[in-house]
Amino acid sequence: METEDRLLTPGEVASLFRVDPKTVTRWAAAGRIGSIRTPGGHRRFRESEVRALLEGDAGAQAAFEGHTQQ
Repeated sequence: METEDRLLTPGEVASLFRVDPKTVTRWAAAGRIGSIRTPGGHRRFRESEVRALLEGDAGAQAAFEGHTQQ
């Protein structure tokens, strides 16, 4: 069963985190946040993953910060 997850642009993610879109791109390049590449090469981010980070999901936050849960 596949669920439809809205894809966000770097600008939309940047607005949610109140950072510059280039910061979001750097996070993705560093593997701190997952991204998908469109056929045109643009980055898109799964809304569910972004929301989990914003809401403080412990597992998502640990992955974002590059730490493991103890």
